[in-house]
Amino acid sequence: MDQHTTPLSPTPASRLYFLDWVRIFAFMLLIVYHTGMYYVTWGFHIKSDFASDAIEPLMMLSSPWRLSLLFMISGVASAFMLKKLSASQFMRQRSSRLLIPLLFGMLVIVPPQSYFEVVEKVAYQGSYLDFMQLYLKGYHGFCDKDGCLRLPTWNHLWFVVYLWTYSILLGALMLSLGKRFDAISEFLGRWLSGWKIILIPLAILALERITLFSQFPSTHALVNDWYNHANYFVVYLLGALMATQTKFWASVDQQRWINLGLALSCWSLLIVYYAIGDKIIPAAQIEFWRHLQRVVYALCQWSAILAVCGFAHRHLQFDSSKRRYLTEAVFPVYILHQTLIIAMAHFFKPAKLNPVLEGMILITLTITLSFGLFEIVRRIAVLRPLFGLAKIKQAQSQVQDANQAVSHSDQAAVLNLPRVPDRQGV
Repeated sequence: MDQHTTPLSPTPASRLYFLDWVRIFAFMLLIVYHTGMYYVTWGFHIKSDFASDAIEPLMMLSSPWRLSLLFMISGVASAFMLKKLSASQFMRQRSSRLLIPLLFGMLVIVPPQSYFEVVEKVAYQGSYLDFMQLYLKGYHGFCDKDGCLRLPTWNHLWFVVYLWTYSILLGALMLSLGKRFDAISEFLGRWLSGWKIILIPLAILALERITLFSQFPSTHALVNDWYNHANYFVVYLLGALMATQTKFWASVDQQRWINLGLALSCWSLLIVYYAIGDKIIPAAQIEFWRHLQRVVYALCQWSAILAVCGFAHRHLQFDSSKRRYLTEAVFPVYILHQTLIIAMAHFFKPAKLNPVLEGMILITLTITLSFGLFEIVRRIAVLRPLFGLAKIKQAQSQVQDANQAVSHSDQAAVLNLPRVPDRQGV
């Protein structure tokens, strides 16, 4: 570790830095994943001429758990915010930091995605300004065999809408429960130990998938998206409840290899199941195998989340200047990345590049352009709220607080005060 990196013990009063790192990596993974969506057969706004099922098994390595993990981390972050803010202050802060970027995104960032979509799918011939007039009027006449495009839309910013909704629900829950929320957290922290860390959440997630997935397929439309709400709000709430339970995170650390093995095994079984399909399964057995597959999917989802958190807890519980920079950057990068991917993919299409080379170029340029635009946004006060960033003075205060925390940790080392030793091994 360099002089800018200080290991910290994850105590109830300290930040879980390892989850900051996980959040950073998960958002960066979104760039790779959404680039991959251009090349697979699954639904996406535009498609490569080379789209096939070739990389779909690799996409499945993260698709069962990636977003659930982000919602769980968001729940943890919300719990720590509620240690500093009242429930009403928390709801106001979440509203300003999420709804302003959402509105800006729907008016400025997202429309190019829909424009290139109608150009490619329904051969729209109008200019972008012509399209924007239709977009703002709520035009629903862009239709193909899969249905009609509803405008305006939030596309990938559905995550922001759902996160705001769950934040308001958590704030309301805190208003009604008060100190009882901490009591529930303490109880669950004691009760969720050993095998129960895996099996209890698994049972809930599997039951949700068996009972709701067919009836309420994923739409990201907020209304009537009940499977996704049951799925994401449960892990968001679990994150909020487990945020300060250090024994829970230590147990997750201890189980990391078991959960990695479970996640990879379940992924393998899912790939085989999808390859076989329902066509060769006897009709009388289809429902049984479908339910079993959904249990395996839920186990893949939850064990992967535990494995990622376990390895991160073991190796990434430290602060650094890189962590502070990337923590601020990831949300603006998330807002920007999908529009950049779609716009560049559309303009690169006539070049007919090799899809592997083109994919690498898309990922590289999306990362560099996103961070380049972030560097501009972070320096202009009027732009910061549009991308979910704190005001400059508030951000500077947060950096000073972080630096003081690192300084206090260094002083503790000099004075030989108790601290957690660096962990060795994997």
